[in-house]
Amino acid sequence: MANSTPQAIALGFEAISMAAGRASMRVPWREDLVEEAGSQSLASGVITTLTDHCCGMAVAAVEEDRFPTATLDLRIDFLRPAAPGAGVMVEAHCYRTTESLAFVRASAWDVSPEDPIATVQAAFVLNGPQSPRPAS
Repeated sequence: MANSTPQAIALGFEAISMAAGRASMRVPWREDLVEEAGSQSLASGVITTLTDHCCGMAVAAVEEDRFPTATLDLRIDFLRPAAPGAGVMVEAHCYRTTESLAFVRASAWDVSPEDPIATVQAAFVLNGPQSPRPAS
């Protein structure tokens, strides 16, 4: 998913890992992605988009025959701004699925997972096998 959408490619998302309902992704710091001139912190919209992509990747790691998924709900609590000049890492875990839904938790951080920037709770609709999985 890191390079399966034009948006993810434009933002420079990188897939780090994917295994059994878990995924991790990162976005390197870039000056054109900062919140406001002079802040040097990545924009909250970039972090929200990264968490959405990473949560979807965690769902895909569980439901390989039911790809693609669609975001039904995504709640993100920002705990603090990203450190100036720092990239952001996200880890997501798909902890439960039903016939039609998948539930995911995620956390985003810049320096340490012990000091998160944001936490996420999300739900995804499982669409069934409608199209081939994008090449990775």
